[in-house]
Amino acid sequence: MNASTKAVHSVPALDLDRYLGQWFEVGRLPLKWEDENASNVTATYTLQEDGNIEVDNRCYDNLGNPSQSLGRAKPVEGEPGQLKVSFLPQFLRWIPFTEGDYWVLKVAEDYSVALVGTPDHENLWLLAREHELSQQVRDEYLAEALAQGFTLEAWITPRQDGRVVSDIELQEDVLKD
Repeated sequence: MNASTKAVHSVPALDLDRYLGQWFEVGRLPLKWEDENASNVTATYTLQEDGNIEVDNRCYDNLGNPSQSLGRAKPVEGEPGQLKVSFLPQFLRWIPFTEGDYWVLKVAEDYSVALVGTPDHENLWLLAREHELSQQVRDEYLAEALAQGFTLEAWITPRQDGRVVSDIELQEDVLKD
């Protein structure tokens, strides 16, 4: 648990249309729900007709099996860099207090790299449009995380070789179960 008292600040402006699309997870703090050995982790954000965003997270687990988690994100009114995210099944999303924070803390001018975290300092992700990121850019974004009070001792850098879990792989995985 991170006991930092530093305030976390989201970006004051976020062009959601430019933020949409596929991102590669190039680093993160440990997550209860994600295998530490997961590889080729991606997140794809797609705008829905109702103004919400579909979140499609995919990876290969430690055995090389494809995995997917679907969720929904809602922009927070008046806070352009903040979203509320839920991965509950659609029929349970009405339950209060089941949404998590998703704050964009820093984003490249060309929307090629983003640092995302939560205000409690528990979750942090470094995302990029490409599966590789230079050490200089990593250091720049992780310096921002440190400045906002995140601790990085448990930082995970998942293996990324550019492979993306496909719809066909997910269907085949369901059929073999």
